[in-house]
Amino acid sequence: MEFLIVFIVILLLLVILTVVFEVNMKKLKEMTNIQNLDAIAEKYPNNIDMCKEYLKKLNNTDVKVEEDNKSEATVYIAISNKICIGNMKNSYSRIQTIAHECLHSIQSRKLLLFNFIFSNIYLIYFAVIFIIAVCGILPSPMTFLAILCIFGLIYYSVKLYLENDAMIKARYLAKEYMEEKQISSREEIDSLVKQFDIINDVGIRAVQYKILTGVLIKIAIFSIVCFIRF
Repeated sequence: MEFLIVFIVILLLLVILTVVFEVNMKKLKEMTNIQNLDAIAEKYPNNIDMCKEYLKKLNNTDVKVEEDNKSEATVYIAISNKICIGNMKNSYSRIQTIAHECLHSIQSRKLLLFNFIFSNIYLIYFAVIFIIAVCGILPSPMTFLAILCIFGLIYYSVKLYLENDAMIKARYLAKEYMEEKQISSREEIDSLVKQFDIINDVGIRAVQYKILTGVLIKIAIFSIVCFIRF
């Protein structure tokens, strides 16, 4: 019965969080393409050159930079010290997004590697206990649920810190970069920065919501399996 209670509580929390965070991914994606702002961003260097300029500005030129137009994601891969830039050459948001990933590259190396390693351990742990629970041979399932919750809390805390730190600083780095390049007028830079603030307000909430609900969904799935099998 305790597993059913946990499952019901998680479902209620997910509903509440969805209402409170008001995350609209479709709206967020639409906000990254605004024609007049895209036209301003076209004046700036291509993605790879821009990324290298950011890295030089941050005194971190050892990072590898690649571009993959087949991918929608732009990410910094800590284990290989590489930034992979996705297909966003036509969006003004690239100026801040690339800054975001470059900022990841100068975060604590220990914390970045810990996040990479621990997140994989967390996923493997969830997969293993889920399979064992489905088979009905998991000893002391409540203990394993408690460990899953602790792992989720650690994962959430570290991941959220890394993402929030980069998202908050990216706006300022992007603004400073544009001012130094002297390609755009003050009015154009201000219009871009104003839109970055709007995106960040929605984006930060979206990231927090995604990370937190991911943790809660794992707990809910494991709880209902345990309720059924034990």
